[in-house]
Amino acid sequence: MNNEAQQDRHHRTARPARRGARILLAAGAAAFALTAGLATPLNPAPQQAEAKADGKKTLTVAVAQSVDSLSPFLAQRLLSTSILRLTNEFLTNYDPKDNHVVPGFATEWKSSPDKLTWTYTIRSDSKWTDGQKATAKDAAFTFNKMMTDEGAATANGSFVGNFKKVTAPSDTELVIELKKPQATMTALDVPIVPEHIWKDVKDYSKFNNDEKFPIVGNGPFELTDYKTDQYVKLRANKDFWRKSKKPQFDEIVFKTYKDQDAAVAALRKGEVSFVAGSPALTPAQAASLKGEKNIKVNEGPGRRFYAIAVNPGWKTKDGKKFGDGNKALLDKRVRQALFRSVDTKAIVDKVFQGHAVQGEGYIPPRFSEYFWKPTDSQKLSYDTTAAAKLLDEAGYPLKDGKRVGKDGKPLDLRMLCHATDPNDKAVGKYLKEWWGKIGVGLKLNCVDDVSVPWYAGEYDLAFDGWSVNPDPDFVLGIHTCAALPTKARETAATDNGICDKTYDDLYNKQLAEYDPAKRADYVKQMESWLYDSGYMNVMAYPNAVEAYRTDQIKSIQTMPTAAGNIYGQDGYWSWWSAEPATASDSSDSGSSSSTGVVIGIVIAALVVIGGGVFVMRRRRTTADDRE
Repeated sequence: MNNEAQQDRHHRTARPARRGARILLAAGAAAFALTAGLATPLNPAPQQAEAKADGKKTLTVAVAQSVDSLSPFLAQRLLSTSILRLTNEFLTNYDPKDNHVVPGFATEWKSSPDKLTWTYTIRSDSKWTDGQKATAKDAAFTFNKMMTDEGAATANGSFVGNFKKVTAPSDTELVIELKKPQATMTALDVPIVPEHIWKDVKDYSKFNNDEKFPIVGNGPFELTDYKTDQYVKLRANKDFWRKSKKPQFDEIVFKTYKDQDAAVAALRKGEVSFVAGSPALTPAQAASLKGEKNIKVNEGPGRRFYAIAVNPGWKTKDGKKFGDGNKALLDKRVRQALFRSVDTKAIVDKVFQGHAVQGEGYIPPRFSEYFWKPTDSQKLSYDTTAAAKLLDEAGYPLKDGKRVGKDGKPLDLRMLCHATDPNDKAVGKYLKEWWGKIGVGLKLNCVDDVSVPWYAGEYDLAFDGWSVNPDPDFVLGIHTCAALPTKARETAATDNGICDKTYDDLYNKQLAEYDPAKRADYVKQMESWLYDSGYMNVMAYPNAVEAYRTDQIKSIQTMPTAAGNIYGQDGYWSWWSAEPATASDSSDSGSSSSTGVVIGIVIAALVVIGGGVFVMRRRRTTADDRE
């Protein structure tokens, strides 16, 4: 879904236009965006970046996603997890230049010779925004709560599934004992919470942490206000331990726009400082903004994938089946026939208009050590003749232009799509056309919140996507049997309800493998299994395409530094580093430039993660929803 990931639930985390009608839509979107930028009595000229009357410097970020939860134990969408990176420390962080692990709440760490006991030194200069000291006991409480309370394990339970015991012998010492070696111990992407606040929560599965403001945290920003589907407000934490540099903006506001064109129009008028898209700008929007005065377009290799997910037949951990997925999709030949009828090159060329890389394996090429592609003999390349043969073999002959089963009913499928994602709708039009050629019907079900039918298993196919971290453990773990829901129709850690022993065995092997090359091999075997299974079809790796006003933001850190993304980073560097523009900056900016990054060169620069350091993982976006 749209996770990021991180899209809304699952797709979070990412999309654009189409053919014939697609071209018209793209042109219409561009025309709308262009006219929205004209100064008229109803549409004043862009505002200059000035401090508010109260002297506050505010950076407003337009987002196309809403918050799913402000609880670190429940949040899965890219927006929510990005906000939590600003408000709560993790044990470790990631350097913005090359993603290597750097200190966070922990200043250093070491393992026992057998790799089963990890000891972290917790910094002594961190405190919660209510004035209380932040200690190792808060970290121990956070992990123990996830280990003992199923509700608290909803979002990040895979991190602690292998934990045997967690203790805090002192305020500055955290000890984690493992059942078996775990390669992600320097990549535990879990927000630490204050024990004195969270110990009184009655039901972690339902508490969204949105009842009392400001919310107590220990990150570089403090969450001060929130209105559902409207905004999230944060203010700089002047007491944050990192004293070398303080946030230059006093306030960060994430403002929700259901319509991405409206968000782009708000950027033109100066009503917002930055537009993230959902999660990326469409090609038409990006093109219309390039060359605009005081607007800069940032584009870099994306950390997301954009995929089709197939309902595998949902079940609970104890094996109880639920949902109403089409039983034809339980046959791998049917799933592969559908994927052999998807022209991924056309999607990259005509929908993303070149602002994406053609999909192959589960991990984007930005992370080259884990990037995998199918062999020539394995590849499910676009071939409608081969697809038709697979359907014939599966027992779905073609009659009067429609594939029919043994019951005589036509093979018609339902597909979940994100109502706010133009890419879903554009690609959906193509899929109807392509699958119609092989006799398969398709109906798009575009809704604001795909999570409801998704977790109920009430769909056949869905647009999916996640933001991937340099350490891929999280996005791999969401396809294990352990991630299935305990009860039907309830939120779970799983992405798509997949459960397979072969995949689980490979997952456990990669998790326990400390040798980087051997671990990468296991990861690639998992990607190969996912590809062959037909449960996931990665169509594209969208570029990160976003824009900001140079008369409001003078400079801002991308991640990786050479050419990366600003929104949805594995860290807080973008908003922590952002510097406000002054009137002189605005007058000097002239006709704005855009950072058209040379993607091919950049991918190579992104890869290096220093010798043997274990790096991070992440979460959904799905797509755009999940991080």
